[in-house]
Amino acid sequence: MKAIGVYDFGGPDVLRVLRLPEPQAGPGEVRIRVHAAAVNPTDIMLRSGGHASRMPGRRPPFVPGMDAAGVIDQLGPGADERLAVGQRVVAIVLFTGAHGGAYAEQIVVPAASVVPAPEGVDLAAASTLLMNAMTARLALDALAVPPDGTVAVTGAAGAVGGYAVELAKADGLTVIADAAPHDTDRVRGFGADHVVERGPEVAARIRALVPEGVPGLVDGSIQTTETVPAIADGGTLAERRGWSGPAERGIRVRPVMVTDGITDTERLNTLRRQVEDGTLTLHVADVLPAEKAAQAHRLLEAGGLRGRLVLDFS
Repeated sequence: MKAIGVYDFGGPDVLRVLRLPEPQAGPGEVRIRVHAAAVNPTDIMLRSGGHASRMPGRRPPFVPGMDAAGVIDQLGPGADERLAVGQRVVAIVLFTGAHGGAYAEQIVVPAASVVPAPEGVDLAAASTLLMNAMTARLALDALAVPPDGTVAVTGAAGAVGGYAVELAKADGLTVIADAAPHDTDRVRGFGADHVVERGPEVAARIRALVPEGVPGLVDGSIQTTETVPAIADGGTLAERRGWSGPAERGIRVRPVMVTDGITDTERLNTLRRQVEDGTLTLHVADVLPAEKAAQAHRLLEAGGLRGRLVLDFS
């Protein structure tokens, strides 16, 4: 089968078209004929060597990708009876596992990581959902701000930040979000109640709206220490990429790792249903042939995208 991966870590040009053996679904696993794989920042980290420490003893090639959409073509023994061959599905893929990541014509994943694709959505758009929406869901759950409370979200124009705004509104929260001037309408469209200008002074701008500070903040822009002053004494900061503080004034820093939700079928199904009911909106920046993965990585690294790039394996 065709896959896209690397033998040596480096820049986008190390990505290669590979010919790998067709994988087989084992007990409790599902094989998916991939039609679309979303391109995420963590894929760049794998390609460049940032995840090498998480794969001790593994030998190349390494296949990136954590988000896939396609059609089930094989069920392993004891696979979940809610799934069937021929079913359109989406899945989160653990690229550090034995089967590799989502940049492949066929992938094998635990059945618990697979849910039906949202109805009425093409597979390219569907592939952009699970990893970023699950990260946002875990971040909001880590904050545990009760309904009618207020949260702040940085990086609100991005994938995780946008989903965090939409999910927070669905949870009954008031949302303060940041945006560059050209993204203000986009972020308001996600449902943000207040939009402040993004940048290193974002905490002061949030405090101008809530002088006592917000009880919880999702740091979608990974500004870490710059966001802490926006948080009330004893509040909570949900952080990506593993930063755990320290923070003063009794503020709790909760690192959020999407792998904590990778087999949480109930949460994954809820996210799928929230696309169907309009709570969550999917955004595709462009769809490129799988062979153009290096170009997709260059575009993502250049920044400024709104929506996810998708590789077409159909």
